[in-house]
Amino acid sequence: MARTKIHVGLEIGTSKICMVVGEVKSDGSVKILGVGQSKSVGVRKGEIYDFPQVRACVKDALVKAEDASDVEIGSVFLSVTGAHIQGVNHLGSYRLPDNEDTIEPEHVKEAKEIARAVAIPQDHVYIHHIIRRFGVDGFHHAASPIGLTGRTVDANFHIVHGIRSRIENQIKCVREMPLDVDDLVFAPIATAQVALDREARERGALVIDIGGGTTDYALYSDGMIEATGCIPVGGDHITNDIHLVTGLPFSKAETLKVREGDASGDSARSVGVVKLSDEKGFAEAEVKRQLLNDIIRQRLEETLGLLRRRLPDGAIERIGTGVFLSGGTSLMRGFGELAHEVFQRDIYRPEPPELSGVQASFKDPQFTTALGLIRYAQIVESDRAPKRGLLSKLWPFSR
Repeated sequence: MARTKIHVGLEIGTSKICMVVGEVKSDGSVKILGVGQSKSVGVRKGEIYDFPQVRACVKDALVKAEDASDVEIGSVFLSVTGAHIQGVNHLGSYRLPDNEDTIEPEHVKEAKEIARAVAIPQDHVYIHHIIRRFGVDGFHHAASPIGLTGRTVDANFHIVHGIRSRIENQIKCVREMPLDVDDLVFAPIATAQVALDREARERGALVIDIGGGTTDYALYSDGMIEATGCIPVGGDHITNDIHLVTGLPFSKAETLKVREGDASGDSARSVGVVKLSDEKGFAEAEVKRQLLNDIIRQRLEETLGLLRRRLPDGAIERIGTGVFLSGGTSLMRGFGELAHEVFQRDIYRPEPPELSGVQASFKDPQFTTALGLIRYAQIVESDRAPKRGLLSKLWPFSR
């Protein structure tokens, strides 16, 4: 009988550091054993800029996760993000020798090797090689074509890569806990494990995870990943805009944004003023709702516009299911209405899967990526095959 397996996901975000401990049971169900969360200090736009502070925050999250789960944590699945990370599709084609017409495992392997060997900048390293589909003589196949008759076999991969030093700094931070890194996962790919089911991927879906410092996205169509990326803009940029325009301290601007802001553009929600009081309850400032909401909407509209322009040509038309919003900033009032205006597609919030354990907190979309890491680990564990280890990921593909 298969035994249970414990996996741990770690997200080092701009606003928070979250570590979640999950137990995958023999029947495939998942039980969340514990969560450790710490306010993030030393991270900007998803990347580490103050190593000692981030290390202390990760240590705090680790202690909390171990206390909550009663598990001694030794390794984690680590999500990574940042504008330096890029996703690209690459096709590899291999022509069979003239005296052969049946596709063998070695032919598929050759096509894979060609597809994986995409040129990347010298200072970049690979994070993911995700098979999208195969092809035989130009005809697409979802599964391996071994045993079929043909002259040319294709392998189409989605390849994610990023700057070596920035990724290594995150790994170093984790290893100084000390913890091992089971695998690296680009954040929107982790988020998609929770946000999308098979039907959504088949019909086409866009996942947008907007946090404090970044907006990550993953596009799926025909059941395959089509595009991924990261825009270095998030909720903190909205707060800073409010701070600059109104002159309020950053902390007050953040409170104003969360409690009173609205991105819908509905004039009925922009009437009157918002009065702020100081710690003693005395009046401190007044801000017109119209001004506040215009600041919020303009920044979010710009961000979603940038994301839309990054999508492949015709991608919007292939989104049959809709757009899934996650991340803390997606909780902004009216954000769903704004996203619908930009993409002209149905808007959804990821529904948490059926879990046991301390699952109530995971109804908050800011935890979607952390939970997605557990789902990703579950998939890797059930579908494990011989592959290059983590250390080899940190070196460009040389063949």
